[in-house]
Amino acid sequence: MALQPAAGAKDLNPRQVESNRKLSEQLASVYRRWGYDEVSPPRVERLDTLMAGGAIASEDVVRLVADEPLGLRPEMTASIARAACTRLASRPRPLRLWASGTVFQSRAADEGGQCIEENLQSGVELFGVAPIEAEMELLSLLMAAVERLDLQAQHQPRLLMGHTGLMDLLLSPVPYSKRDDVRTSLIRFDRLGLEAISLATDFKATLLSLLDCRGTPNAVLDRLTSCFGDQPLFYDLHRLCRQLHGPAAAQGLRIQLDPTFQPRFELYTGLVFQLVCDTNSAPVVVARGGRYDELVRRCGARPGEDFGAGFSLAIDPIRELLNEIDPPTPASPTLMVAFSQQSTLEAALKRQRWWHQQGRSAVIELHPFNDRSQAEQQANDQGGFLLDWVDL
Repeated sequence: MALQPAAGAKDLNPRQVESNRKLSEQLASVYRRWGYDEVSPPRVERLDTLMAGGAIASEDVVRLVADEPLGLRPEMTASIARAACTRLASRPRPLRLWASGTVFQSRAADEGGQCIEENLQSGVELFGVAPIEAEMELLSLLMAAVERLDLQAQHQPRLLMGHTGLMDLLLSPVPYSKRDDVRTSLIRFDRLGLEAISLATDFKATLLSLLDCRGTPNAVLDRLTSCFGDQPLFYDLHRLCRQLHGPAAAQGLRIQLDPTFQPRFELYTGLVFQLVCDTNSAPVVVARGGRYDELVRRCGARPGEDFGAGFSLAIDPIRELLNEIDPPTPASPTLMVAFSQQSTLEAALKRQRWWHQQGRSAVIELHPFNDRSQAEQQANDQGGFLLDWVDL
């Protein structure tokens, strides 16, 4: 029998489980105030749903041995989008949904073979709202959620934003046969790879300069305007960033626009974003999301309602992030009700029930002790319980 969990799986201790529960409840309270309804997508789905029409690579999905091609969800968006366009298709739009649960991703382990990563996520999805209004609501909701988490200045939270439309704009002058190579070089910040591609000299110089074009939205959009002229997308992004400026400044959150930023999953067709924070060791992504209209269309949404956008927060990294500066406050010690040879289990159970009615946690020892000192030793050995001695 194997005594270690599978690579990537986690054994959480009681304190970690309690912290995850509290974080999930804090976020849920924010979602509910914004009018979002909870759903619970299945952990197991058909592979074609999990792969979101090819947007998620097959190797990222944990496959199950079954009579039909099934797998464990690597994220919840595709499953919720499917439900929104089928079982929930008759509900009026905008359709606001939220969910919390475990997701599973497959990756190559350092020592070879497959590693399954298990993570707890909480997030929202908004269906039926066209750009840019949906993004304004979602990112304002994200600001409210981050405020509830009470991140600190030392975390240096920053919202990294990109847009598939910006990438399309950068690639528009590139010959079609070279677009994949140029796109890959831009996403990877591969200056040497970009220099090796045969392009017009002036345009290549522009692309190379844009590799370093990331920073405050106004500065980046001004730079793009100087290269490509005024674009409707620039107006939308200016409007979105003006909406976010006040809440972000109040929380010490920096907004960064990067026209070459693209997410790992090719799920999004519009705005994409990540919320990144610093830890004692390395930066960590605590939230990610964007717009995925194409996925909603593939799920069969009606014309005029084929819009979708959302984000998810990673609970486990957030828990570790907050615990670095603010260890969990110890709760009131659990009581251990123990009884002597002169008393009875029935009397101890009655005392335990009374403690429970007072809102206190209390466990019970089911066998009598010879004396109080023996019971005190047992209470200490079991985790520092506070003894309640029943002697009659």
